[in-house]
Amino acid sequence: MDARVTRRSFLKAAGVGAAALAAPRWLRAAAGGEKPFDEAQGRPNFIVIFADDQGYGDMACYGSKTLKTPNWDRMAAEGMKLTDFYVTAPVCTPSRSSLMTGCYPRRIGLHQHVLFPNSKKGLNPDEITIAEVLKARGYATACVGKWHLGFQQKFLPTRQGFDTYYGIPFSNDMALPAEMSYAKDAKLPADFPDETRQKGENKRNVVPLMRDEEVIEYPADQATLTERYTEEVIRFITANKDKPFFVYLPHTMCHYPLHVSEKFKGTSGAGLFGDVIAGMDWSTGEILKALQRLGLDEKTLVIYTSDNGAAAGSSAPLRGKKGSVWEGGMREPCLVRWPGKVPAGSVCSEVATIMDLLPTLAGLAGAKVPADRVIDGKDIWPLLSARPGAKSPYEAFFYHTSQGQLAGVRSGKWKLLVQVPAARRAKPKKGEKPAPQPKPPAAALYDLQADLTESQNVADEHPDVVQRLQELLAKFDADIKANSRPVGTP
Repeated sequence: MDARVTRRSFLKAAGVGAAALAAPRWLRAAAGGEKPFDEAQGRPNFIVIFADDQGYGDMACYGSKTLKTPNWDRMAAEGMKLTDFYVTAPVCTPSRSSLMTGCYPRRIGLHQHVLFPNSKKGLNPDEITIAEVLKARGYATACVGKWHLGFQQKFLPTRQGFDTYYGIPFSNDMALPAEMSYAKDAKLPADFPDETRQKGENKRNVVPLMRDEEVIEYPADQATLTERYTEEVIRFITANKDKPFFVYLPHTMCHYPLHVSEKFKGTSGAGLFGDVIAGMDWSTGEILKALQRLGLDEKTLVIYTSDNGAAAGSSAPLRGKKGSVWEGGMREPCLVRWPGKVPAGSVCSEVATIMDLLPTLAGLAGAKVPADRVIDGKDIWPLLSARPGAKSPYEAFFYHTSQGQLAGVRSGKWKLLVQVPAARRAKPKKGEKPAPQPKPPAAALYDLQADLTESQNVADEHPDVVQRLQELLAKFDADIKANSRPVGTP
């Protein structure tokens, strides 16, 4: 049976509360005779909060000495802090595609940097997203915030398994695309001619706010976005408190340009960036308060992480930032809270990834991952529940550059880079010629347990490890080439 027909016919027939017997072939085949989900316990709720450009060192509970983050610290104290959690790219579109599909970006054709307002690509509607997997189990689904997986109608969240969408369709430093749909009561400039609607407007940092598939405000008031996103999430979970729900909150902040409301301006003592972080931390706290007020605290798994390394902030103590295949570009803060299910004050140092959200949440909801295609993510509930002896399900995790090139692999404590970033050249003094740029090695091996800052290349001392990791890279590259799927196009 054609996977596209199966997916579309299933979603049309399933609706909210579809029974397992109505599931498509890929869902039925994946069951494999396993014990079904215990309906008597009720299906848990899920909230995934996805920051933009927040680095490993941008939380007090991850070591920041300048930022006050009481609500994230509370999540760490009441849940689990993951120390070795990875995204699949050091920039946002590829990273977000992995969260939605459970796959490496190269697997689904969204690996080549980020989408811009003139891009003609998006997340292929033939992919099966985490929202669609949960919707098939009767979940109410909402996306609130930055999407960045295609702004054309066929790529929007409402076409990818979400009941509702509210947010900016891409990064806040972009511009207004051509041929957007506008709500009748959209808040627009007094002088907004039809030509602008048709051709768009090439003004950087001036972006549209959407509800579902229509622009409702242009330019979006970015200073109040964090508060408005938070209010939207709380309205949604309040309206759906009597049924299982999945909320995906990809914040617009802390991406450049930074914006903050008067409520938080000047309050952090750490400049504009600190104020922005204070607002985002407040947002998490308000959502946790709402869960407690609605009696949903012990029924809801909340996950907080970021799409790539720091831009404005810090990746300390890791090396590198956004756009880099050093650890600081792809290893992210990740907090997981579910009272009674995730042990309070726990720390997990096993390798886990953003791709794991789809299979993990599917398992907790009694759903199954698609069996008619390769899914790279793993069910990491044994790690999150601190099951005794639980280990990372990954023999290897693969790093890719911001342009989607295979750059390296981690296996256990070892990390091999085959595309080693050039060392940053020291700025010459006035009147001096720039020093010659040293050529980076063909490959570099790092022991991440002993050398978290990736400062000592030990490839020469461990040729056997280098060979083993190179073989893993070659095997993975061949698999991707043999089992990849097309990107979405108009």
